[in-house]
Amino acid sequence: MDQGLEDPQRPQDPGHNAQDDRSHHSPFDFRNTKIANATASATRKIKATILSEMQDGTNRLAEQAEHITQSENGYGNGPGITDASNRLNIMCGPLLNYKGMSNAGSTSASWHGSVLIVSKPGQHPPDLSFKYKGPHSRSASSNPDRPNAGSDIEASPSFRNSKSPLDCRASGVKLYEDPVKAFWRFDLDLPLRDHEASWEYSLPNMYFPSCANSRCSSSSRTFVVPSISHSMRILFHSCNGFSVGTDEDAWSGPALWNDVLRLHEQKPFHVMIGGGDQIYNDGVRVTGPLKPWTDMVNPKKRRDFPFDEEMRAACDSYYFNHYVEWYSAEPFASANGQIAQINIWDDHDIIDGFGSYTDKFMNCAVFRGIGGVAFKYYCLFQHHIPPQKSTFTTSAPQTMGSQPGADPAQLADTFVLKEQDDARFIIGASPGPYVSQRSHSLYMRLGARMGFLGIDARTERTRHQVNYPETYDLIFERVKFELSSASAGLNKMTHLIVLLGIPIAYPRLIWLENIFTSPIIGPIRFLSKRFGIAGGFFNKFDGQVDLLDDLDDHYTARQHKKERKDLLLRLQSLAEDFSIRISILGGDVHLAALGRFYAKPKLGIPIDQDHRYMVNIISSAITNHPPPRAVADLLARRNKIHHLDHDTDETLIKIFNKDPGNTIKTASFNKVTMPSRNYAIISESYDPTKIASSNTTLPNIASLTNGHAISAQQQPEPSSIVDPPLSTKDAKHSNDGHSPLGPGEEGAGTQHPAASGLSDGDGMGGLDVCLRVEINQHDKEGRTEGYGFTGEFGFCVLVSRLSLILDAI
Repeated sequence: MDQGLEDPQRPQDPGHNAQDDRSHHSPFDFRNTKIANATASATRKIKATILSEMQDGTNRLAEQAEHITQSENGYGNGPGITDASNRLNIMCGPLLNYKGMSNAGSTSASWHGSVLIVSKPGQHPPDLSFKYKGPHSRSASSNPDRPNAGSDIEASPSFRNSKSPLDCRASGVKLYEDPVKAFWRFDLDLPLRDHEASWEYSLPNMYFPSCANSRCSSSSRTFVVPSISHSMRILFHSCNGFSVGTDEDAWSGPALWNDVLRLHEQKPFHVMIGGGDQIYNDGVRVTGPLKPWTDMVNPKKRRDFPFDEEMRAACDSYYFNHYVEWYSAEPFASANGQIAQINIWDDHDIIDGFGSYTDKFMNCAVFRGIGGVAFKYYCLFQHHIPPQKSTFTTSAPQTMGSQPGADPAQLADTFVLKEQDDARFIIGASPGPYVSQRSHSLYMRLGARMGFLGIDARTERTRHQVNYPETYDLIFERVKFELSSASAGLNKMTHLIVLLGIPIAYPRLIWLENIFTSPIIGPIRFLSKRFGIAGGFFNKFDGQVDLLDDLDDHYTARQHKKERKDLLLRLQSLAEDFSIRISILGGDVHLAALGRFYAKPKLGIPIDQDHRYMVNIISSAITNHPPPRAVADLLARRNKIHHLDHDTDETLIKIFNKDPGNTIKTASFNKVTMPSRNYAIISESYDPTKIASSNTTLPNIASLTNGHAISAQQQPEPSSIVDPPLSTKDAKHSNDGHSPLGPGEEGAGTQHPAASGLSDGDGMGGLDVCLRVEINQHDKEGRTEGYGFTGEFGFCVLVSRLSLILDAI
């Protein structure tokens, strides 16, 4: 071999004088230079060829991954496992979800939902059977042995070609399968009747290896749906998990779900709405695969750390196993199988503070990676829909864009069903900044006169925004369409429930933000880094004050102020344009409260004509521990009357007339915030039979219309008009917004008729709200005391009453 190829820089002429003038070159110098250049060029070509072949190979694999198993409407071939066992090994489930209604407000209305199970791979579950069990109340006059004559039972697809219209079957749809698990969904479509009805579903040969009691091992579950003329009875909860480091035994575990099941037995819930943090996945950074990354001292190294296939697979396993563990834990598991769920996610469904850290840090590979993994299992467990075909990983460049492509490594031995159209979702126009998926907000009908809007406030969240402006446009376009479509008929929409996840009518904490971001924090941060002083005061992600991400989450944070106002004004426009009452659900803050917006007293608008009147039901947490009493009392002192604009005020309502049981949880002056675990019960106080049979008629409707006047021909004769219990005559509008503004707010608390959570109210309209508050954290039965309140009805409820009365006349 030519020696010059070994070391082109070394002179080959022994007589060459290294001290010669460097401008003088021998023939060997030129030869060596040429050899060096040729070698370098050849090396570059070889590298380029290798990289090109590697990229071509990756592209070919990606194309193959996109193309395979098209006949099965999915991606990947699956694990190729066949399990011939007679037992269906259930890893998690069954979980019952509510998907919406069709033909709402008509005599052929149908209820749509789904059941999810997670089984061992290679098994093909038998058909799920479900059947009508009869009226939930045996006092109902309908014959349970035959379909309701007023409902078109044949209209539902699940009833076609079945041996009996009362005994139906649903085949399983495989959403996802890999060598460890398989997700199966069974779609339920059933008719609503003229009475509240019980339905039973069952799956033969279910085997629960981890189940220790008969409540979860039964092969059948029963759930209840409302009558065709009633709206749903709602359970609302949030923060269903424990923060890292909490002594779970000291809080008796998820004890309040025992109370939920007790009340469900007495008066069933038709749906339970999860306001976010249905599961706490924060342990992924403490005991899970992100611990070595979290423990890195250098923040730049953490930001630059790759989220490779090995870490992705470890995080995938962690999130799946934690979901299985939590969703299989009693008594939460029993509630999952018999109360249909609607869910919106929040930060703890991913990791604490996700979306609210600094943009530079949120854009790191690890955050984008766990955002994708968390979204995958959020889709499967909480919505019963297939996940994306691949999630973000730095090992596969095609997954790192705004819309991840297929990764052969993730699709090896895996099957993922193609995403299908689902009418309940309002899909964002573009992916989120840190989760490479589009937001999934929800719209659906909750029975005869109630609608539900759940805004996905996490997928698009940054420190400076909650949702993109174009997402709000899509949301309000959809809601306006739905309200317009429901504007006719006897059972027109009278109430819209809006889920935001975090409170929107809440005391301002800008003064606390100012402290946490002020220069005085600098020396404390230095002492924390250097000597570990006040270490728990700062988070290990971006080094900021640990509570700052929670404050940044709030709509009342300074950076969300404009977005918050715009959202509320659009909601006010909806209420005014469609004569509909709007109530808002919020959680996250680990205490119970009721906030409200209302027209300024100087405007002199009666409460039942006030389209600005919106209640914010704040229920949190059902499982996580509450903040200290001092925090709740501090918030109560900050309960000022705030001004949204020139026409709208806001404040918290006094509802806590006493502490629950004989405990002392708050100061005597605090009637507005309760630092105890809690959940909320929401139901419509509306009974057409009471209204139609009543001699009660209406006041002058034309004066209550907010611009939607009724002609004189539509009004009853003056001699027949008598004020109803809830009327303008009774409505109060104090000059002090802290005082009750209407009859429903009078006597709010433990003595209010709605406090039991079981009352039907007066049946004449409005929305009954009950906050069930834990009495003793050491009570494993989770017993609670109720605090009641009735939200005001709106104009369209009055119109419905008038129609019924005129029909009766």
